[in-house]
Amino acid sequence: MSTIVVSGSAGFIGGYLVEELLARGHEVVGVDNFSKYGPVTRSYDAHPNYRLVEGDCRDVELMTKLVSDCDHFVAGAAMIGGISYFHAYAYDLLATNERILAASCDAAIKAFGAGRLQKVTYLSSSMVYESAPTWPSYEGQEREIPPPLSSYGFQKLAVEYFAHAAFDQYKVPYTIVRPFNCVGVGEGRALGEVEVLSGNVKLAMSHVVPDLVQKVVKGQDPLHILGDGSQIRHYTYGGDLARGIAMAIEHPDALNDDFNLSTAQSTTVLELAALIWAKIRGDEVPFRYVSDPAFEYDVQRRVPATDKAKRVLGFEATTSLSDMLDEVVPWVAAAVDDGRI
Repeated sequence: MSTIVVSGSAGFIGGYLVEELLARGHEVVGVDNFSKYGPVTRSYDAHPNYRLVEGDCRDVELMTKLVSDCDHFVAGAAMIGGISYFHAYAYDLLATNERILAASCDAAIKAFGAGRLQKVTYLSSSMVYESAPTWPSYEGQEREIPPPLSSYGFQKLAVEYFAHAAFDQYKVPYTIVRPFNCVGVGEGRALGEVEVLSGNVKLAMSHVVPDLVQKVVKGQDPLHILGDGSQIRHYTYGGDLARGIAMAIEHPDALNDDFNLSTAQSTTVLELAALIWAKIRGDEVPFRYVSDPAFEYDVQRRVPATDKAKRVLGFEATTSLSDMLDEVVPWVAAAVDDGRI
């Protein structure tokens, strides 16, 4: 099996990915500076094939040393969060993530030239399709439509340009993956200084699912949602995304190609909110909600084409939203009880 460096290994998707890669028999080196949540404990921390390096992914010397000793490099480190992040940290997202990405590519170029590194797998985002006028968004559409308006979406598009440029000039092989709306456990309250209130509840500044869950758990009634709730998303389980990323790393036909990784199921925010309400409060309390003003970059539709990943990689996201919530709801409830969210 391969040795794989995963930057951002302590992050949300990173945690699922490391677990998946270890289960597949790979040796994994994680690197993270714990800037979002602080130090975290994972079930695999003591795994014999896992090593965690605490460090800053903007450190070119560190990243070059790590990547030079591996077969694959997953460039996943980034400053990332939910819609509130896009506005609270508009400049920091752009500047920090560009520095991380440039350092990652510098390291990969040097490591590939030294001979061992086989490929870099870049974690992009569904936000590259932010300006899409038609759906579903297919691989290649990101270069046909206007660039994203949010600094986060624009930077994620830059990830893909870095991947192409490193290949064009230095022949560093790549695969680009675009996760859609990851849902799972493991997120805590971000360490940012900005607080965002939704009604009477301070958001965790993470993503819509844990934030809606925590509001219902804390008894908010009526439930506050952003906008009118008609926004369409494809909520995809973190374990499914990790499996798709691992398949993209391993599959020979993924070389120098890009893939949307997502469930094929569309869900509106209002449908999500109603399902969460029913899971927690049952039928005894009628579902009530109010609409808060939407954020500027709250994209109305994120609907991916999923056929390419199925055709080339054999990947399908199979976990239902209901099953995801059966895992997430008790986790968030416990986190609320413990004061972590």
